[in-house]
Amino acid sequence: MYLKTEAQIAKMRRAGLLVWKAHQAAAALIRPGVTTAEIDAAVERVIVEGGGVPLFKGVPGKVPFPAATCISIDEEVVHGIPGPRRLAEGEIVSIDTGVKLDGWCADAAVTHPVGAVDPKVRRLLEVTEGALRLAIQSIAGSKRWRQVAREMESYVRRAGFAVVHSLVGHHIGRELWEDPQVPNYYTTDIPDFALEPGIVIAVEPMVNAGGKGVKMQPDHWTIITRDRRPSAHFEHTLAITGRGVLVLTAGPEGQGWALDRI
Repeated sequence: MYLKTEAQIAKMRRAGLLVWKAHQAAAALIRPGVTTAEIDAAVERVIVEGGGVPLFKGVPGKVPFPAATCISIDEEVVHGIPGPRRLAEGEIVSIDTGVKLDGWCADAAVTHPVGAVDPKVRRLLEVTEGALRLAIQSIAGSKRWRQVAREMESYVRRAGFAVVHSLVGHHIGRELWEDPQVPNYYTTDIPDFALEPGIVIAVEPMVNAGGKGVKMQPDHWTIITRDRRPSAHFEHTLAITGRGVLVLTAGPEGQGWALDRI
């Protein structure tokens, strides 16, 4: 972990704005009948035309990740691979993408309803977005990350949902994944860190409607809930500055998920 200067954070903000634009292109396509491959193609087009590099494409694993975007539906928590699957009414779809622009990274995710969804699923989205909102608001009054993580998990539990423990957020800068990790729950198993100017982190609560357990699918990337109940995912890249928290992946006017009251 290293602290970023104001000039470096300004460069990361440019990358964050490109992530925002890519998410707007994806959001415009969310409707029944659209394929996840079509959404991914739109996201990649915005990133490339904006001078950026899609961070997820080619990430090594048992097989390299083949797309610019992770698109995960219903019980898929994260890392869903885009393809011919068509969105259907009542589903929820999580869109996660990252960009490197002029050597600096940004990363964000959001879960959309596809048409009308069950009220319990709608509540899952509200609570997951609310956990991210709570983190953004709590950073200013907290000295260390564990304080924020404890509040996030308590909020989710009170709502009757479960925070995924085996997946976490991360520091971010010249690389997408920098240490230390940023858990969305209280733990002493992961190193804590002070919340001070220059810290830049990707905060990304992943919340399940049922239990916190997850498992890997045979494609070596898609992670689903063990009980096959829905999961939601909201993420922003956040910079701590002397003037407060700057949401690097917000829109040009500071708009975005978890930034307006529910």
